[in-house]
Amino acid sequence: MDKQDLLGLFKELYNSRPDRSFFAPGRINLIGEHTDYNGGYVFPCAITFGTYALARKRNDRVFRMYSANFPERGIITFDLDDLAYKKEHDWANYPKGMVKMLADAGHPIDGGADVLFYGNIPNGAGLSSSASIEMATGVMLEKLFGLSVDRLELVKIGKKVENEFIGVNSGIMDQFAVGMGKKNTAILLDCNTLKYEYYPIRLDGCRIVIMNTNKRRELAGSKYNERRKECDTALQILQRHADIQSLGDLTPEQFEDLSPHLTDPVVRRRAKHAVYENARTIRAAEALKRNDLQLFGRLMNESHISLRDDYEVTGPELDAIVEAAWEQEGVLGARMTGAGFGGCAIAIVETEQIPRFIENVGRIYKEKIGYEAAFYHVTIGDGAKELAAGEFDLV
Repeated sequence: MDKQDLLGLFKELYNSRPDRSFFAPGRINLIGEHTDYNGGYVFPCAITFGTYALARKRNDRVFRMYSANFPERGIITFDLDDLAYKKEHDWANYPKGMVKMLADAGHPIDGGADVLFYGNIPNGAGLSSSASIEMATGVMLEKLFGLSVDRLELVKIGKKVENEFIGVNSGIMDQFAVGMGKKNTAILLDCNTLKYEYYPIRLDGCRIVIMNTNKRRELAGSKYNERRKECDTALQILQRHADIQSLGDLTPEQFEDLSPHLTDPVVRRRAKHAVYENARTIRAAEALKRNDLQLFGRLMNESHISLRDDYEVTGPELDAIVEAAWEQEGVLGARMTGAGFGGCAIAIVETEQIPRFIENVGRIYKEKIGYEAAFYHVTIGDGAKELAAGEFDLV
């Protein structure tokens, strides 16, 4: 859909024009997977795919929301006097949760709005469409109602929506990357302290390619919460023997000394991934700073192997597409990105090799899995924002 399509759809739905428009990106995580809720480092960046929100304030307390991605759901309506989660509200529980949590935090939302959402993030692809709609809604509410809300507070409220309203026990990485992203940079974020640093991404003749397995993943229904529980179990055991607040406090060497206390081999493997992935992430950021893309690529490969063998969150689709990528000429590294259980992987590929890379990986994947993958060239973009008239360009 282009700008005129969306403006026309808004008028058709609500018999008016929107006052303002907003955008929040999706995100990829270059490395540092399942470390965020373990108190470790992550290394995400915002991408130029994302969620658009066109909005117009109302004179009553009613919110009407429509997604061009789910037209069969129609307009979903709720008001400020009933902000409870309702299963039948489906996707709209994400923006509804932002309304509720902002109001609960003392920010005066004193009216409703008509809103049209449109996202060009493939749904269920693991590029953080949920955090994107949360942060698009947060910025929209901030601007429409003149709220004084710090961006980091908005990020934390988005996480609270995910955890307490939707029921997914995720970390803060997604909302942080979507809310705080900057063009052509990645963010090294310490999820324990929320200290962060921007790292310019200079790929020197290479590009990031997203490889979508086209296997949808449903986080709330996946084994995500199970993995977190296993890591919490490991932490509780290790805290009897070491003064640590999170698995991210441990170096690999310290973990190896303590690992005999983890007698359950599954729990030990989960904790090992969290600790080693954290160390890989710090090394990868340092490698990027030195422009050592070869080392960065090797660390990406090691990350996927750990996610496959120790954390067991990849599955046949992600493994097939990543292993096919590893075999191709001009590939520096490849790994799954996001929570796993389907969704997307990323690869750093020499620009001139990308057409052949897509052709070969696509063919191998279809032969192994039986259906096609999708591929996207990625540009690293800004975080959630209001759009000026000239910025409203759909990508």
